[in-house]
Amino acid sequence: MREYLLVFLVALAVTYLLTVIAREIALRTGAVARVRDRDVHDEPIPYLGGVAMLGGLIGAYLVARNLPFLSEGGAFVLQDAGVVLLAGIGICAVGVLDDIFELDALTKLGGQVLATAFLIFFDVRYWFITLPDGTTFVLDPTQGALLTGFVVVATVNAVNFVDGLDGLAAGVVAIGALAFFLFCYELTRINNADRATTAALLSVALAGACIGFLFHNFHPARLFMGDSGSMLLGLVLSASAVTLSGQFGSDQLAQGGGGASANFLPTLLPVLLPLTILLVPLADLVMAVVRRTAAGRSPFAPDKQHLHHRLLEIGHSQRRAVLIMWLWAALIAFGSVIMSLYTGPWVWGVLGAWLAVTLVLTFVVPVVKKPLVVAADDGTLTEEPGTDG
Repeated sequence: MREYLLVFLVALAVTYLLTVIAREIALRTGAVARVRDRDVHDEPIPYLGGVAMLGGLIGAYLVARNLPFLSEGGAFVLQDAGVVLLAGIGICAVGVLDDIFELDALTKLGGQVLATAFLIFFDVRYWFITLPDGTTFVLDPTQGALLTGFVVVATVNAVNFVDGLDGLAAGVVAIGALAFFLFCYELTRINNADRATTAALLSVALAGACIGFLFHNFHPARLFMGDSGSMLLGLVLSASAVTLSGQFGSDQLAQGGGGASANFLPTLLPVLLPLTILLVPLADLVMAVVRRTAAGRSPFAPDKQHLHHRLLEIGHSQRRAVLIMWLWAALIAFGSVIMSLYTGPWVWGVLGAWLAVTLVLTFVVPVVKKPLVVAADDGTLTEEPGTDG
């Protein structure tokens, strides 16, 4: 655990420091988010936060190579992590080009597919699926490639979609990465297996990079991650889950809940976790596609009707809207992990209380804190938003 903590802190510190440099590069190259009708920021903000986070991930990986616990944990641990980072460099490069030159959607999709193909070529893919009845379905190379491609590309675009408010995407991915790290670490402990896994290494480094970036990205943001960051985060998060499929047997994945082999949820988490962690942005993505298609527009056409826009409309401030979406992401991500690993009434009690608090903060707080009507000197009435608690 101490070496994982060191990897986390290195990723955090390197990202935090590189963000200043990335901001300067963005200003010099013109990689700036200009104000558009659908945006919530009111002044141009530099992009290229993804470059800083990539530097944090690489720094954490280089440190991990020199730590006895991780470097001696098996050749596949660092090898698969290196493959994922190389794919991350490729997809981050595509994002940088988009941040500077604004690539079209199909070109970006092509870059995502190429990065995913790189992962699959070096055997970072799904190898099997264990069904709820305990049957293990071994995937042939084509099936594994298709499933891997779907999960990775869907996760990449989901993170891209949720990147609409200061700190939102980085916080959601940090929460998901921490939840997945907990799952990986507890899974090795329950099975009395080697604690060194690619999935745990990547997820803890990703969480550190996201939190390091949040110091500069939380409202009011001084830097945006841009597509260089959102695509990088989506790829690393999903790829970390993919690596778990090849490093644990189906019998080990089934040993959740302190050895309760009837609990089949752990066997599905390597496939479902990237999607459950990003359930909120994925739902937003699906609704956006349906909404735009029904209106006769391209599914890639931007609008201002995402979930975070709706939270602002019902009365939340930017910061509160972000914190609420973090709460929903944490409820889904940690809830999935807790239910997969533990059993007992306390599990449902904790998750039920968490859900109740989240619902109250989402729907009751905006009603309680209605806009204040203020009388001006000339007698006219104006509305001012209520203060955050």
